[in-house]
Amino acid sequence: MSDADALVLEVRSLLAAHADPERAAGQQRYMRSAMPFHGLTSPQRRLLTRPVLAAHRLATREEWVATVRRVWDEASHREERYTAIELLRHRAYGQWRDSGLAPLLEHLITTGAWWDVVDATTPVVGEVLRAEPPFAARLRAWSTSDDLWLRRASIIGQLDSKGRTDVALLQDCLDANLGDREFFIRKAIGWALRQHARVDPAWVRMYVATRRTRLSPLSVREALKHLGDA
Repeated sequence: MSDADALVLEVRSLLAAHADPERAAGQQRYMRSAMPFHGLTSPQRRLLTRPVLAAHRLATREEWVATVRRVWDEASHREERYTAIELLRHRAYGQWRDSGLAPLLEHLITTGAWWDVVDATTPVVGEVLRAEPPFAARLRAWSTSDDLWLRRASIIGQLDSKGRTDVALLQDCLDANLGDREFFIRKAIGWALRQHARVDPAWVRMYVATRRTRLSPLSVREALKHLGDA
């Protein structure tokens, strides 16, 4: 049995073996998820799956990408998708997280299509962008996509970038979505601005002041939350 096969089978069996049906029902209701849960807490899930991911090292980039997608696409419960994201973000494969992952990232974001899995995937977007600044072109394309979740990913993709934020890209992705009335976009705009205010509050104040009539009240509140200007 290959390491990939063993990883997939062990993840499935471990998660199923520790299922809590009562908690699972509550999780599914809370997340409004069509896919059921096993009912594991996040710490419990990580405690179970981290040794499996560490024990079965995937030898090639192709095998790693294929295994991430397999765990994701064949998932019967949401915890399996969370584990696919953990495999994507695992430190052992950092050298392979580059712009070549764009098709995989787009697949995870568009088929995940909900805030929990999208928001857990977008740190990889930022990681790739910081390593390869030309990846900004992909995010600009996402920012005007018909897909809500690609637009959200373009807006929040730099949350971890701090002083390395590509401010021109951030502005373009925000501006492209100012007229969107979708809650998850308005929330993302406010979140991205609030996070950038930690390193450049003056820029955020300027951005809000010059676009206040186009920003939703939710976005403004979130953007200025820690600046005392709301």
